Amino acid sequence: MPLRTMTAEALDSYFATLNGHKPGQLYDLVLREVEEPLFKAVLEYAEGNQSRAADILGINRGTLRKKLKTYGLAE
Repeated sequence: MPLRTMTAEALDSYFATLNGHKPGQLYDLVLREVEEPLFKAVLEYAEGNQSRAADILGINRGTLRKKLKTYGLAE
């Protein structure tokens, strides 16, 4: 199943469970939920090579290192 489809389904489920509550900070919520597993998966694929992982992600290594520290993934 494409990631786009899975994301749409997850958001539909999120909205369905609000029970009348107003959604807030959705952009930040989605980024927090997606970034950590993304970085873990890419680092695993890159066999821990941060330069290669940063290249795969299309970000610079400094940004990657900062994000890894944020999520407690830094070595």
